[in-house]
Amino acid sequence: MARVKRGVTTRAKHKRILDNAKGYYGRRKNTIRIARQAVEKAGQYAYRDRKVKKRSFRALWIQRINAAVRAEGLTYGQFMHALKLTGVDLDRKVLADMAMHEGGAFSALIAQVRGNVVDQTGQHQPTA
Repeated sequence: MARVKRGVTTRAKHKRILDNAKGYYGRRKNTIRIARQAVEKAGQYAYRDRKVKKRSFRALWIQRINAAVRAEGLTYGQFMHALKLTGVDLDRKVLADMAMHEGGAFSALIAQVRGNVVDQTGQHQPTA
């Protein structure tokens, strides 16, 4: 049986890793052993941060909704609870976009929901 020389496959594997390490600083970009470690760690960070990105966007949407609702005299929790009671089924991404770009529509939504506002004791607040 013929002998298989592995230089081509090894070079291809090394090339793939070094291409992924392009732009790294120092020996991380051109030494295969160090580049492999750097690329693996970068992949771990990328995997983790794809999930963290979703969390941070949700937090941003909540902050934007809270700021817009407080300008109308409610809190975020009261507003979200009143939305559920009213039966309005909008997610936080859409609500934050409405609050940022369509203030009139968001104010109309708050006016529609205001009748279902419940305070901390479970009592309905008087509508203004």
